[in-house]
Amino acid sequence: MIPLKTFGIWGNTEKDSFWETLPKIVSWADENGLIAHLTTRILKDENCTDHTRPAITSKDDIGSLDFMLVLGGDGTFLSLARAMGHHQTPILGIHLGDLGFLAKVTKNDLFPRLTQVAAGDFILEKRMLAKATIRKNGDTIHHVALNDFVLGNGESHRMLTAKVKVNNHLVGNYRADGLIIATPTGSTAYSLSAGGPIVTPTVDSLIITPASAHSLTSRPLVVPADSSIALEFPDTDDSILFIADGQIHESLDPSCKVEITKAEFDINLVDFEDRDYFQTLRAKMGWGTRGES
Repeated sequence: MIPLKTFGIWGNTEKDSFWETLPKIVSWADENGLIAHLTTRILKDENCTDHTRPAITSKDDIGSLDFMLVLGGDGTFLSLARAMGHHQTPILGIHLGDLGFLAKVTKNDLFPRLTQVAAGDFILEKRMLAKATIRKNGDTIHHVALNDFVLGNGESHRMLTAKVKVNNHLVGNYRADGLIIATPTGSTAYSLSAGGPIVTPTVDSLIITPASAHSLTSRPLVVPADSSIALEFPDTDDSILFIADGQIHESLDPSCKVEITKAEFDINLVDFEDRDYFQTLRAKMGWGTRGES
């Protein structure tokens, strides 16, 4: 692989650890002949002391770079994933947050890993995104998510009532605190907390997980990624809250219709030959342990 020369930095500018780490990465880039591009949010922040760096102002700017670094937690990673659009620029996550399940690198191994990436010594892991098409009041709205879409009642004390169809076949009528439609990447997030299965990222699928369902038989359901999941809301007294990746919120009228499918594009995550998905499960979620110290 041809050595990489340009990369972008996307980060959580509200974290002190971001501003502690950023100058070190920029210095490393200068010393190794790479050009670091910064988002306009970083460049405009009062903590930024170097305004000479090239700016990332659009999705096309991201698409022109050799790779992207994400400095922060999973929330920061999710925001970049949605901003990528159809661009396939590889993404490497640097863990500065709490769990950091999506980040492959910590501050402890940051520069050895960056050196690997710059030399082209890495592999790419494709991750699918989900797409939501919302039709309301004659308008059509689209959202994408790397983790999940969550639908709930806009009034916190009321349950959600939803009719769910897959490929125009009735699955059932759900009454629950909420309904989660997750990707394999999102299967270890909210869906898992609600009793959903862990689905490895290479299994293209969508997971339908009710949250606190008012039924003993409303179990999580895994369907092929090329399925169309349609949701309608028969209770006209409901107000519907739609959330994408825990970050984008839409208030919907119950007359709306929501369709969830696989997005037309994937994203590329940077990974390394000496790491694997189950190692991440063990390290970050205690997978397979018996609870002893």
